Amino acid sequence: MSDIVKTLTTFSQKFNQDLEKCFPAANGAENRVIEAMKYSVMNGGKRLRPYLLCECASLFGVPYETAFPAAASLEMLHSYSLIHDDLPAMDNDDLRRGKPTCHKQFDEATAILAGDGLLTYAFEYLSNALEIRPEIRLALTQLLSGAAGAFGGMVSGQTLDLYAVSAGNKVEDEKIIARLEEMKTGRLLRYACEAGAVLGKAPLEQRRILVSYSRKIGQAFQIADDILDREGDQQLVGKTLHKDDAQNKFTFVAYYGIEAARHKAKELVESAVAEIGAFGSQAENLQALAHYIVERKY
Repeated sequence: MSDIVKTLTTFSQKFNQDLEKCFPAANGAENRVIEAMKYSVMNGGKRLRPYLLCECASLFGVPYETAFPAAASLEMLHSYSLIHDDLPAMDNDDLRRGKPTCHKQFDEATAILAGDGLLTYAFEYLSNALEIRPEIRLALTQLLSGAAGAFGGMVSGQTLDLYAVSAGNKVEDEKIIARLEEMKTGRLLRYACEAGAVLGKAPLEQRRILVSYSRKIGQAFQIADDILDREGDQQLVGKTLHKDDAQNKFTFVAYYGIEAARHKAKELVESAVAEIGAFGSQAENLQALAHYIVERKY
């Protein structure tokens, strides 16, 4: 556990230095929205998704410098989703990563615009990445837009999170919970793994392994989040806890209970670790990352 934490910390330090350079100041009043964008994207975070993308790309010999634009655009898009998710009309949260959420630090209108700005800038930045061949940039853009969108992507998952209601039987409710996770949390984790494969021009079978790995760690990640909402230390987690039950959210923990959910997460991680083992010793960091996802405290 400590080795992967050290690896993630080292990666984050390098990634943050490079990411900050993506946000030059603008002249005039419009700089306010850029400040809000930068505040939100640089406001801590584990950088799990960009790390996952770069690590998957490295399986195929793609260097960090080539993978960085795809990783940066992914983190911009992820940060946009957090800004909007925290808004009063959505989850109405005051804390994100232990600091005031964007609408609390600035104001609600600026937060909406900052989210819009990060979403659009993610695609602008990716499309201008000359380190990546044009046909690969196009493939990544198509993948990212699908992962983020309203047709089976993150927007669909967030909608389901807001409005899903019980179907009245366990089988159907389990399907709803799994579908919600797959779209809201899982799609960006899947994109990170698939993008690494696309950057590396991976054979179809190896790409399939990475997608399967991403689905398993995605579910495990969401279960860990659900458990942290129930049992976590708010200072460590950095956001308001016990909101899932208060808002009667559909979650793995609500459905399975704490211990059964924890057991399910462990099974998912063990399966993910075994599957990614097809890449041999190159997959050691990805295997350690899978364990970290369920053992983390924030």
